[in-house]
Amino acid sequence: MTLETISTNRAFGGVQGVYRHASAACRTDMTFSVFVPDHAPGAKLPVVWYLSGLTCSHANVTEKGEYRAACAKLGLIFVAPDTSPRGEGVPDDPAYDFGQGAGFYVDATEAPYADHFNMWSYITDELPALVREVFPVDSSRQSIMGHSMGGHGALTIGLTYPDRYKAVSAFAPIVAPSQVPWGQKALTGYIRDVREVWRKHDAVALIEDGARVPALLVDQGEADTFLAEQLRPELLAAACEGTGIDLTLRLQPGYDHSYYFISTFMADHLEWHAHRLSA
Repeated sequence: MTLETISTNRAFGGVQGVYRHASAACRTDMTFSVFVPDHAPGAKLPVVWYLSGLTCSHANVTEKGEYRAACAKLGLIFVAPDTSPRGEGVPDDPAYDFGQGAGFYVDATEAPYADHFNMWSYITDELPALVREVFPVDSSRQSIMGHSMGGHGALTIGLTYPDRYKAVSAFAPIVAPSQVPWGQKALTGYIRDVREVWRKHDAVALIEDGARVPALLVDQGEADTFLAEQLRPELLAAACEGTGIDLTLRLQPGYDHSYYFISTFMADHLEWHAHRLSA
């Protein structure tokens, strides 16, 4: 695969890069960022995948996530994909919660989105293959995390592939998209009202249907204006109860939905991932 380097910058004893490539899954150019800490020649490093939320691109966490110092200390590669396909010919919607910037980490089946909005395949198949080819990653040591819509993506992907991802965490995730307005709109628009398919993209439904991971870490701001209507972490807590999933759900007083919140607890999450990636 041909990879275009958009920028590289030295930071915290490593290299922060931004890259572009032609995606077969999304049928357009896709941009993503990768931080690689300094390492011994020939070494392979564990990789943390970070999925962003509605309206975001790779740039939000890259510029505001404050992960590089922790990744350099812990020896973690950090990969931040975009949230949807973009560019000429890619369908969009005037609303912020659908279309470009709101791919919801599913493979669309409905026109006009099916040709481009294949974020599930992109995140789970195409981009990992490219990252393995270009960067010094140890594919046996991968983990995944995300924020909001990206928290939904991290939870559903981690629950679907428990042998691939050694750790799964989220900031303010949409835990049950089939039960909240953001998710209902996106799933209807991309997949139609096909409830058996919806359940494969709903963390609470996946757990109800038998999906298991050893542990989950979720941080949620109590001052988050989306908490009651869109996020509903209590549904995840109820789904995990009695399943053997060790859920750590931390409600953080005074914190909202922004990157001020995410950056505050980013190092905690990365240390949690690093511990499991070293096992």
